[in-house]
Order: sequence, then C-alpha cells, then structure tokens
Amino acid sequence: MKQYILFAILAGAFWGIGGYFEKAGLKELGIPPIAGITIRTFVAMLILGLISISSWNAIKNPSNIGAWLMIIIGGGIIAGSLGMWSFYAALAKSENLGVTLAIAFAMSPIAGTVLGLIKGTQEINWRIAIGILLIVIGIVLIQLSHRVRS
Repeated sequence: MKQYILFAILAGAFWGIGGYFEKAGLKELGIPPIAGITIRTFVAMLILGLISISSWNAIKNPSNIGAWLMIIIGGGIIAGSLGMWSFYAALAKSENLGVTLAIAFAMSPIAGTVLGLIKGTQEINWRIAIGILLIVIGIVLIQLSHRVRS
C-alpha cells in the first residue's frame, strides 16, 4: 500500500472517530459550535506545536511570501477556520453523524478537483469524472435515505 493511501485512510478514520466524540461532547455540554472548534484548535495547536519543533529547520524557502499566504489563507482561514466552523455547526444540528461526515468529506474532492480544473493544475480523465459523479450520486442517496423528523 502506498504511504499516502495509508495516511488518507488514517485521516478519515481519525476524523470519523473524532467527529463522534465531538458531536457527543457538543450535545452534552450544550456549548456553541464555535466554542467547540476553539477547544479543538487549541488542543491541536499545543500537540502539533510540540511535535513540529524539529521540522521548522527543514523549510526550504522561508522568504516565499506567496507560499506562506497560501498556507495561511487556504489552511488557516478557509479550511481551518471556515471549514471547521461549518463542520461543527453541522455536527451541532445533525441527527446522523454518518450523513454529516459523508456530505462534508465528499465535498472535499469535488471542491478541490473543480478548483484545480479552473486553475489548470488538475488533470481530468474518465476515471476522475466517474469518481466525482459517484461521489455526487452517493451524497444524493445518503440524503434521500435520511428521514427528516418533523
């Protein structure tokens, strides 16, 4: 198995397991989603800050402002802040964790591929197109199978 596939599987498993506990904690504490994501981010920052200390010397081009801005805007603002806030808001209102996770994480490859196509950095072939179509079909099927309580 390729290493990136293993890490992708681990990421999905960690997010699914973590999402279960996050949803339960939000519900039991009755705290707003923004407070929950703040706790999550603080704990992650402490842990990642400690284990990344030795990595900072490996930066190849620390004066590349554009690269720093891509990480800050893309990772910190869009994915880390807006994405996680939206995910926590969904967790707080969702009745079904599986549906919430499926929709949230299925949108990721769709959004990334579309942006890559627009920017000209993503190739597309019939396998990618069918894969994205199957993701969309999966989202629709999950939504249709979820019963709305009135």
